[in-house]
Amino acid sequence: MRVLSLFDGMSCGQIALDKAGIDVDLYFASEIDKYAIEITQKNYPHTIQYGDVQELQSRDLPKIDLLIGGSPCQGFSFAGKQLNFDDPRSKLFFEYVRLLRELKPKYFLLENVKMRKDIQDVISKELGVEPIEINSSLVSAQTRTRLYWTNIPNVSRPADKGMKLSDIIENGYVDQDKSYCLDANYYKGGNLKSYFEKHRRQLVFSGESMKEYRKLTPLECERLQTVPEGYTECVSNTQRYKMLGNGWTVDVIAHIFKGLNGVK
Repeated sequence: MRVLSLFDGMSCGQIALDKAGIDVDLYFASEIDKYAIEITQKNYPHTIQYGDVQELQSRDLPKIDLLIGGSPCQGFSFAGKQLNFDDPRSKLFFEYVRLLRELKPKYFLLENVKMRKDIQDVISKELGVEPIEINSSLVSAQTRTRLYWTNIPNVSRPADKGMKLSDIIENGYVDQDKSYCLDANYYKGGNLKSYFEKHRRQLVFSGESMKEYRKLTPLECERLQTVPEGYTECVSNTQRYKMLGNGWTVDVIAHIFKGLNGVK
């Protein structure tokens, strides 16, 4: 299978394809972040990097079987400013649409955050399918709800694995079963106000008194995103947090990709 991944990040798509048992002949990646590329090339040195999606031309690619991507979501998210398609980052979605129409792959997958229904409907109209909503909490110790638009057959929500945050922390105490959603700014850490009042930036406590606390370690964040342990350790901790916060929950994607087994 020949795969093109747009906004590839640290190539969680390749990890998911491996986990799903999908044979990949060629994997092309469009990414501009040098740290994400460094992580990808360390773990998947045969990845063919193409740089900026806005400069990627379909004529430079062979026949693509699977197009995947999670276009930047800052303009769509309920947590953002709701700038929607007026946000330059959100407009990159239309680069995905352009290449989908030009390359005509047999299968595609687009991931994005929960958003206003009218914006969701625009994406659904462009792609010709309705999304399935999956919470990463079903396969990981993190609450992370995302929308997935795909024409891969037989896609459904995965079974609940019953994973708990206490199962993946290296030490300490947590006061809930699932972590709050990991984001790219998690490297800044959290505090008691953001944790208890805003319900964000997961904390780990040293004891039940909750007076001493820390943020999750990079290893714990890899476990949250079901990324192989040590996958990101070739870059600084700051970049590890950023890449993991921007990445996919791998086991959700692997679950979707299992629908490709046996297809022609």
